[in-house]
Amino acid sequence: MTADTREWSNDNPARGIGAHRFSWAFDNSSAAAGLHEGKVSGSSFWLGAFYFVYCARPQEIIPGLSHLPVAKITSFFAVMSLIVSLGRTPRRLCDLPREALYLLLLICLLFVSAVFSPVWRSGAFFATLDFSKVLVMWLLAFLLITTFGQLLRIILIQAASVSLIAAFAIVKGHSIERLDSVVGGIYSNPNDLAFAIVLSMPFCLAFCLTAKSLVTKAVWCVAMAVMALALLLTASRGGFIDIVVTGSVCLWHFGVKGRRLHLMVGSAILAGALLLVAGDKLQERFTAMASAEGQSQAQETAEESYEERKALVGRALEAIAEYPVLGLGTENFVIYSGMWREVHVAYLQIAADGGIAALILYLLFFRRGFVNLRSLREKETVEEVEVFIGALHASLIGFVIGAAFSPQAYVYFPYLTVGYTSVLAAIARQSEDKETSVVEAVRGFTRRLSSGCEPGAAPAR
Repeated sequence: MTADTREWSNDNPARGIGAHRFSWAFDNSSAAAGLHEGKVSGSSFWLGAFYFVYCARPQEIIPGLSHLPVAKITSFFAVMSLIVSLGRTPRRLCDLPREALYLLLLICLLFVSAVFSPVWRSGAFFATLDFSKVLVMWLLAFLLITTFGQLLRIILIQAASVSLIAAFAIVKGHSIERLDSVVGGIYSNPNDLAFAIVLSMPFCLAFCLTAKSLVTKAVWCVAMAVMALALLLTASRGGFIDIVVTGSVCLWHFGVKGRRLHLMVGSAILAGALLLVAGDKLQERFTAMASAEGQSQAQETAEESYEERKALVGRALEAIAEYPVLGLGTENFVIYSGMWREVHVAYLQIAADGGIAALILYLLFFRRGFVNLRSLREKETVEEVEVFIGALHASLIGFVIGAAFSPQAYVYFPYLTVGYTSVLAAIARQSEDKETSVVEAVRGFTRRLSSGCEPGAAPAR
């Protein structure tokens, strides 16, 4: 906690109380939050369960669990929890920020696009229905999470899950080319696994920096090293560019601005060591983009992938020009392309599937994440919160860069990151409202004292 939030000003009691109240809003033990948690504890459980199943995919790691439809079970109860908890949550639907409206409109537009799809209507409809679950997670998180401690628990699920997935992929697929399909679902493609690692790495670093125990710090350091190793083993060119940019943003926030020289030195040493140990395949794939002579089989495959992606970008632009209003329908570009491949640019992916209006809503939604972070950086707060604000900024930058190299339009992680910024901004507004009420009470108290009235007495007429 910084000096500003601990200080009690004798010269200005209103300022002192306000600062104290602002730090209290981030206290995990808030009595008001505890009362609300008691009312919606079931909803909170299913929100956490849905997060865990989506991020950790336990059905693929735990033997025997694959026979149970855990994803469907948790998503069903998450939807029911959202319906049941309406009107009982700490926040109301009227408190939803603008980005929630953008996400809702985007999903509605994709449903309309599915109905009028020129390619495959039922396929687009069910793909949109599956994607719409992110709105359930988003709304539950915003309505239920009212303290910084609660928000950290949700972010922890994502950070810990992705680090465990990275370790599992290395152990299980150490002999498999690029860790391809070692883990299913959102991690099946090497580029998708690399993208998930990039988006989650800043949170792992934030947990490491804010940990009090040396053992906990060491665990997070090992987790980040494992994640970086897994990313290199995927040999994802886009993922490598993305982690360089995201890592640079992290070092700016935590190393330069945070004055942690040891972090910058340690990062450079770790990056160099990992590149020496596991960077050969990645180097081959980058080399294939520059030279077409004397290539190995891996380089030839990388060159073919590069040329295929260029062709897919051209087909995506053709689809947008031919169907600019409603697009092809969710995930229908794979069929339209004739190559049975997704375009590796998320911005073109959403435009081709949903039309230009869908792209505009998509961009507006993610812009709100940066708007929230800008408003949060203008406030005085505790050091731990500042660290996670920097991590959220790095993760969003990672998405903006990574979306130019990966078909990630329907992956939940970026949407949830924007949700984290929305929740944190709502907590800050909540603390400001409390601060304002306290300041007004103090001013009323001082006015009564200056007018000669007893604090509890009515003013003289």
